[in-house]
Amino acid sequence: MNAARIGLIAVSGVRIYNDRLTRHGVTLPGFVERARTIASMPSLGLLTLAAVTPERYSVEYVEFPEFDAAGLSALNFDLVAVSSFTAKSSVMYRIADHFRARGVPVVLGGLHCTLLPEEAAEHADAVVAGEGEHLWPGVLADWEQGRLRKIYRSGSFRDVDLGQVPAPRYDLLDVDRYNRLPVQTARGCPLHCEFCAASRIYGGYKLKPVDKVVRDLRAAKARWRHPFIELADDNTFVNKEWSRDLVRAIGAEEVHWFTETDVSVADDPELLDLLARSGCRQLLIGFESPNAGSLDGIDAGNWKAKRHDRYRRAIEEIQRRGISVNGCFVVGLDQDTPDIFPEIEQFVKSTGLMEVQVTIQTAFPGTALYRRLKSEGRLFQDRYWDRCTLFDVTFKPKRMTVKELELGFEYLMGALYSAEETRRRRLHYLSAMRTLRKEVS
Repeated sequence: MNAARIGLIAVSGVRIYNDRLTRHGVTLPGFVERARTIASMPSLGLLTLAAVTPERYSVEYVEFPEFDAAGLSALNFDLVAVSSFTAKSSVMYRIADHFRARGVPVVLGGLHCTLLPEEAAEHADAVVAGEGEHLWPGVLADWEQGRLRKIYRSGSFRDVDLGQVPAPRYDLLDVDRYNRLPVQTARGCPLHCEFCAASRIYGGYKLKPVDKVVRDLRAAKARWRHPFIELADDNTFVNKEWSRDLVRAIGAEEVHWFTETDVSVADDPELLDLLARSGCRQLLIGFESPNAGSLDGIDAGNWKAKRHDRYRRAIEEIQRRGISVNGCFVVGLDQDTPDIFPEIEQFVKSTGLMEVQVTIQTAFPGTALYRRLKSEGRLFQDRYWDRCTLFDVTFKPKRMTVKELELGFEYLMGALYSAEETRRRRLHYLSAMRTLRKEVS
């Protein structure tokens, strides 16, 4: 008897609806490069589901950036699991409807489905709302017995012990399609930023044992000898003692890697020195704004606002060790005026940031920001998921007009992502690194 075939389908890619930005932005080298990097990442969630799938099943991993009826019709599965992010949830639903019309049971999961399981259930035979490693085996058992439930929910953030999760199934990938592979070392974030869906989903922070991270790295290296690794964490270096052990272990694996963290990493010189020797190539840090007033109230306890005066020093401390910083900024915060756009431009240029990422404040479903803006009557509409791109305005700003926010954002894209400015930033960074090497030698 042939094994039941399970299809794991990731809806991938970057989407923008702002017509002017699309016409302008897609020609900007810095923006195009970042978009390709984001798009060229397999779904770690689905690869992990594959790892907890019993061996008696045949599993295949595929990606669809958009709905493709012909491509989907060529696939032959007995059960399909589909995952996507909010901006492409409509694509995920069309894919689900396509398979269900063919009589193939569909399970939907991921961040969007966890936030809105009842909505997802309209297009699925079952919805996984929560951490899939814990729920997926039960879904498969119920499917075998013909008794799928509509929604499977996690009971608690403690349900999944990251030390017990097997290595992702990197062997399912055609690695020639990617420029990096994801490995997770931590889940959740303790900062609870108002706009962040991770805080809403997890409500906690937990770490993977370092030896299990090493196991995952070796699984990736077995498929791709010299991979570039992206740590799929919301905030890696919260626990500094564990972080130092982690970085030592990664360094021993001789890989190049990237991760996201907060500005407190720069307060630990020993950790920075370890990072410099470990193969770490870049840290993405959410500065959110160069304006201290704009940071007021965006996270629990005003954590970022209290550290605003450390931003410049942090960038210097990290980059002088040969680790570039990708500084992230959000425009459209409540205290932002039209002055914020040249202020961000000046900050980026004066600090020597190697990379920059600017997005528009976006109220994702289920977040504290969504609830607040809805209660204040500032959302254009209650449901606008295809506009949750981080590049489209979905709400009424507080201290500027919608037009001012859109035009200011477009101005920043041109000022920071043009060929000339992208080249200038990188040459400045490389020059600084050459000077540093001469001083050290």
